[in-house]
Amino acid sequence: MRLLIVFITGLIFGAGLVISEMTNPAKVIGFLDIFGEWDPSLAFVMIGAITVTLIGFRIVLRRELSWFKQQFKIPENRQIDSKLVLGAVLFGLGWGLVGLCPGPALAVILVHASSTGLFFGMMVAGMFLGRLYMDR
Repeated sequence: MRLLIVFITGLIFGAGLVISEMTNPAKVIGFLDIFGEWDPSLAFVMIGAITVTLIGFRIVLRRELSWFKQQFKIPENRQIDSKLVLGAVLFGLGWGLVGLCPGPALAVILVHASSTGLFFGMMVAGMFLGRLYMDR
């Protein structure tokens, strides 16, 4: 049952990314280009995501365990350190250069493997290098 819920949740998340066009690099770059031909339509997607997150966290923080009796893994580190800033800068640079971030890249890799394959490979390599850096 747990895997079915995880699968359905992933499908809903992926469908939301496709419907909102977060999987369209041109749309994302248009949103990020605030000094050019700015397309503010993705702001509504982000406002919706923030709203869902705020409501979801309020529900989660009231419970000790999930519906499947597992503990929630909520980050406890509240410090802004160099690793966090470096990771945010690298994430932002990659997102701004290519117009994709990990979620949308996963959502479209099977459909547009030729155009997202290089990005996906570089993303996985970056995650691996990041893990090596964090574990040193």
